[in-house]
Amino acid sequence: MTFSPAPWPRRLRSQEWYGGTSRDNIYHRGWLKNQGYPDDLFDGRPVIGILNTWSDLTPCNGHLRELAEKVKAGVWEAGGFPVEVPVFSASENTFRPTAMMYRNLAAMAVEEVMRAQPIDGAVLLVGCDKTTPSLMMGAASTDIPSIVVTGGPMLNGWFRGERVGSGTALWQMSEDIKAGKMTQEEFLQAEQAMSRSSGTCNTMGTASTMASMAEALGMALSGNAAIPGVDSRRRVMAQLTGRRIVQMVKDDLKPSDILTKQAFENAIRCNGAIGGSTNAVIHLLALAGRVGVDVTLDDWDRCGRDVPTIVNLMPSGKYLMEEFFYAGGLPVVLKRLSEAGMLHDDALTVSGTTIGEEVKGAQNWNDDVILPVEKALAASGGIAVLRGNLAPNGAVLKPSAASPHLMKHRGRAVVFEDIDDYKARINDDALDIDETCVMVMKNCGPKGYPGMSEVGNMGLPPKVLKKGITDMVRISDARMSGTAYGTVVLHTAPEAAAGGPLAVVRTGDMIELDVEARRIHLDISDEELAARLAAWTPPAPMFTSGYSKMFVDMVEGADTGADFTILKGNRGHEVPRDSH
Repeated sequence: MTFSPAPWPRRLRSQEWYGGTSRDNIYHRGWLKNQGYPDDLFDGRPVIGILNTWSDLTPCNGHLRELAEKVKAGVWEAGGFPVEVPVFSASENTFRPTAMMYRNLAAMAVEEVMRAQPIDGAVLLVGCDKTTPSLMMGAASTDIPSIVVTGGPMLNGWFRGERVGSGTALWQMSEDIKAGKMTQEEFLQAEQAMSRSSGTCNTMGTASTMASMAEALGMALSGNAAIPGVDSRRRVMAQLTGRRIVQMVKDDLKPSDILTKQAFENAIRCNGAIGGSTNAVIHLLALAGRVGVDVTLDDWDRCGRDVPTIVNLMPSGKYLMEEFFYAGGLPVVLKRLSEAGMLHDDALTVSGTTIGEEVKGAQNWNDDVILPVEKALAASGGIAVLRGNLAPNGAVLKPSAASPHLMKHRGRAVVFEDIDDYKARINDDALDIDETCVMVMKNCGPKGYPGMSEVGNMGLPPKVLKKGITDMVRISDARMSGTAYGTVVLHTAPEAAAGGPLAVVRTGDMIELDVEARRIHLDISDEELAARLAAWTPPAPMFTSGYSKMFVDMVEGADTGADFTILKGNRGHEVPRDSH
């Protein structure tokens, strides 16, 4: 793809606030000068908003203040005027009922911050799971030149000589306690080892996946995704990003120039190669909806189906993000895809060059971390999109994290009406369940939870774990953490709370899963299914006011990205009318 930079110099949108001698111009400039800025900063140089998701309650992003200073340094060096702007920070670690419920709110806030203020370009300073997609969604809706720089992953965790992957170890150890393999005291001792430095999850969880997606989409500089948060090269990346955004403004290089159908197909294939999170499905569908690019679940299955998973990281493999960086990081993976004819090499990136040019010199320094294709963790590692009478609009499964022997399975359903029902019954030895059963949980989708919490990877019952069983087929309309693993069918659509077939599954029904055939089937007649759906009544609303009600009323299904109907599409960055 070729890109023709806009002529420079030209009048920037920030000059609508600062460029002139009217009362309104003086009003805007004069107040900002109380920070000690000289006159010539308002003379038409690019104003760069550093949209910072730092928060003490978002530990993954707790070091972004330091990175913001490096971004500022780069902006100053390139002749721009940096202004740091705090924006909504949705922490996966602390937000209840789930950070996903606030992704759309954060995206809405970011969009309005960008449109309503004198910003010519934006550096999206992100890290924790939902901050990356929410800021990209907001930037896509305004189409102001924007570039992503992530905070980077934590250093490796270690406990008793073994790698401890954040999130992944949590699920493993909690199951070991129920199975009697680990004591509570040992679990507490391991706690500190899970998070020993600043940064996001060190597994290929959703944060690392979305950092990789930003790079594969072309929205971040090459090599950004894997640099550890405390590595000095992360600060260098921040400073280079600050320099680059100034030139992007001068060239008028916008998200709509970069976020093309080819870019999304590159990201989908990349997700399969890295063993990325199923959450990327929802976030990329939502992002595509903001730029008006037609991306569907079918694209996820079509583009990802034949992609081998070659990144040997937890939860699919054994290493962590620190080793991935040392091995060469995402550029190596993208180069492999290019060599296999699976990458649109001519897709444009924020660098102003193509992604093929960016990665052609990448080298792999550890072929046990970034594997040869013949040693891939999964020959077909892309997200599998399942359909059938149980999921007419689709459901997803991550093959690289699933058990091969369960990829084709027929079992008796054990149904939990919601997460509270599951928690109340799962540890009861009287529960009629064994490893051949299919665990089903309802009412945990976008409307049902609400927000679609990461509870789809239901822990197995202790009576099964004590037999040495570590995986069962699980089906829900929920999500699961990118750090989790197992043969887990997620995002079942339509969701139960919206009257999807999942709502009427009963304990004792037989369910068939065939991943190769992309089939998920409730083994009852069409007539029986229709009768059950006709008799179904929706659950009482959990919320009747506030943002929570707004969310439930406006959110779309997981199969289209769980965005708000009113937020889809590019609304542009037209300067709002001045009221002074």
